[in-house]
Amino acid sequence: MTFQTLDDLEDGQRVLVRCDLNSPVEDGVVKDNRRFDRHAETIRELAENGHRIAILAHQGRPGRDTFVSLEQHADILAAHVDREVQFVDDTYGDDAVAAIQSLDAGDILLLENARMCEEELPEEDPEIKAETEFVQTLSKQFDAYVNDAYSAAHRSHASLVGFPLVLPAYAGRVMETEYEANSSIAQREFDGNVTMVVGGTKATDVIQVMNALDEKVDDFLLGGIAGELFLRAAGYPVGHDVGDMDLFDDQWDANQETIEAMLDEHGDSITLATDLAFEKADERAEIAVEDIEEKTQGFLDVGSETVMTYSPVIHDSEAVFVKGALGLFEDERFAVGTAGVLEAIAETDCFSVVGGGDTSRAIEMYGMSEDEFSHVSIAGGAYIRALTGESLIGVDVLERAA
Repeated sequence: MTFQTLDDLEDGQRVLVRCDLNSPVEDGVVKDNRRFDRHAETIRELAENGHRIAILAHQGRPGRDTFVSLEQHADILAAHVDREVQFVDDTYGDDAVAAIQSLDAGDILLLENARMCEEELPEEDPEIKAETEFVQTLSKQFDAYVNDAYSAAHRSHASLVGFPLVLPAYAGRVMETEYEANSSIAQREFDGNVTMVVGGTKATDVIQVMNALDEKVDDFLLGGIAGELFLRAAGYPVGHDVGDMDLFDDQWDANQETIEAMLDEHGDSITLATDLAFEKADERAEIAVEDIEEKTQGFLDVGSETVMTYSPVIHDSEAVFVKGALGLFEDERFAVGTAGVLEAIAETDCFSVVGGGDTSRAIEMYGMSEDEFSHVSIAGGAYIRALTGESLIGVDVLERAA
């Protein structure tokens, strides 16, 4: 690890902290999520070490319903930190500067949504972002910058890449632990088998991961959209859209050549589902892949026999990485695949990383604990890039600053 962390930060400074508090919003109400709890660890540590803390974060994108103020986020974060979190509806103007200057040791202030600043969003080089009025004005109020927003580290936005060029820069605890765990498949050597569970709806993303890691991973266990597309390539009548579905055909067109080449060159390391689950009379029904004559409705999970096939592979692994769910686990009827493989991982004495959108939510939903896994990632796009060994601009600038 080549960046500085909180261990290198002297106590009692005025610190600007970038978090990722982006959350679901329903009817204007911001929902709590795991990111608050994770970032609270960094914020609490900084407060206990006598720092004056101002937090930068974003919510949604301009033009979307989720693009709202961070005022509600302050109350949610306060509950996780167990300290008052002040809020100012300004990011770097006079009101924000006044609120920052009035902070005492241990105080916490949340600034307004960084994406409400015009200079935040355009993807530009860090040198350009460092010269923006946003960065130049705000940086003058601080002694140090802490980036804890690993899940946004693939974005070249002002609040993520500008400040490390003008302030001493450090990684927060989320940034530190996410980077170490998520980069491990690309950077570490494992003595035993390395297994990757691949699912979710964004087949193009996970196929890119599979293609990049084919020399690092011994066994790929497939489900979700990618699993059906690979079954289609293997000659089964699945992996295409039916009715008003819009999940398969475009992704098949984009990835057919790659999928067929992977099956041809690395088929021995790719395990496909042997049965699939679907809805019949409001109940879960299963059918063996060999018995499917025509796809007439959506398949919503891998089948029970598939889970029984996947579990021993996991039990024999030294490391297991999860990217995406194997089925529609939010519906208990179709959680057999996702919950089944997670339970198999939890039972196994292995290095394990679970990531991929909402997949990690299944851990709590089905009675497991995050402590049963080596790391549960809160990152999406950054997790994908880390798995494939791509650099993350937010990490790169921290390394440059060090």
